[in-house]
Amino acid sequence: MLTDFTASSSDLGWYVVNDNVMGGRSEGDFELERGELCFTGHTNTNGGGFSSIRTKPMQLDLSNHAGIRLRVRGDGRRYTWRLTSAARWRGEQVSYWADFDTASDTWRVVEIPFSRFVPRFRGYQLDGPPLDTRQITGMGLMIYDKRDGPFELCLAQVHAR
Repeated sequence: MLTDFTASSSDLGWYVVNDNVMGGRSEGDFELERGELCFTGHTNTNGGGFSSIRTKPMQLDLSNHAGIRLRVRGDGRRYTWRLTSAARWRGEQVSYWADFDTASDTWRVVEIPFSRFVPRFRGYQLDGPPLDTRQITGMGLMIYDKRDGPFELCLAQVHAR
């Protein structure tokens, strides 16, 4: 278990990054309560069209695991789980994205194998480098489904599986 958002769980230092960093108009935030992290807001595709929450920098070796398991309650929209590592592209940090769908107001377990994570830089897909699971430096949750409107996803658990 990486976190279950309870008092006995590690504080991963979550913070918000919205598309206003590039002139966009989406809004997002999160609340922690009752063992859940609820990520809510409104996306606006007239601009960047994304909202995200990310952990503070960390050092995780997940090489003995096959992927990430999330327990989520969604709204029917598509979300992205994001990982970062020590990898760089032209001197800049690479992020690795894997999309998953949600069902409206239904708790479900989402399994994301590491093989599904695609390297990206500022949203653009790269040819590499591959994800090095020995050097995970951060995690995040993002909505970037190219749709306008409200969103809400609650996260109850994050596991390395």
